[in-house]
Amino acid sequence: MQVSRLRLFILPVALVASAPAFAEQFSGSAKAIDGDSLLVGTREVRLYGIDAPEFTQTCQREGRSWGCGSDAAFQLSKLVNSKQINCTSLGVDTHGRTLARCKVGETDINRTLVATGYAVAYRRYSMDYVSAEESAKLARRGIWTSTFELPSQVRHDENDYVLDRPSDRGPSRELPAVSSARSRPQPSGNCRIKGNHSRKGELIYHLPGIPYYAETKAEQIFCTEAQARAAGYRRSRADQHR
Repeated sequence: MQVSRLRLFILPVALVASAPAFAEQFSGSAKAIDGDSLLVGTREVRLYGIDAPEFTQTCQREGRSWGCGSDAAFQLSKLVNSKQINCTSLGVDTHGRTLARCKVGETDINRTLVATGYAVAYRRYSMDYVSAEESAKLARRGIWTSTFELPSQVRHDENDYVLDRPSDRGPSRELPAVSSARSRPQPSGNCRIKGNHSRKGELIYHLPGIPYYAETKAEQIFCTEAQARAAGYRRSRADQHR
């Protein structure tokens, strides 16, 4: 094995080798952070074996930009927010987050996100969810209704917890762009902040209760104002004096 290849695989091998020592069961009330990470109680968890679009990532669908990253976070929030979930720890990632497989009731959260098309199987670390990804791709669910970059490519990070590059996955990588039954993300649960593009191209977020909130069409949905600001949005002027 070449030294350069060895360097890339030191972390995953260490994580797999140490998995039995870290195979801890834990549970708690959950809250989504983005499409593949969440808080379980006060513990930050990275869902093992999957990779969801980055929160600020956009995909192209029907010739238009779609906030697939914030939508992936929205899908995870629907699964877990304010619910009691049970997880199995498999180690710790480079950011200090617990790597885990998690369930809410009998629902496997990791598998569900891949099967519904809001995350891909993280093949560099696990092959557990490849069949779920193939199912989502075949049925054109979630991000498979669009053209998109792999989240690891968006991060431009070679040494983080990353998926194999597209060049390692075979010659045919272009994804079909097809119609979707739901063209815009919708508010739900604790994620009700609407991100909208003004006619002047400004990125503005709107909080529930402000004038014209109901009439505002969301381009992206955020759970917190901090997430909206991180994505480059500013608060609506109609709401700045609240």
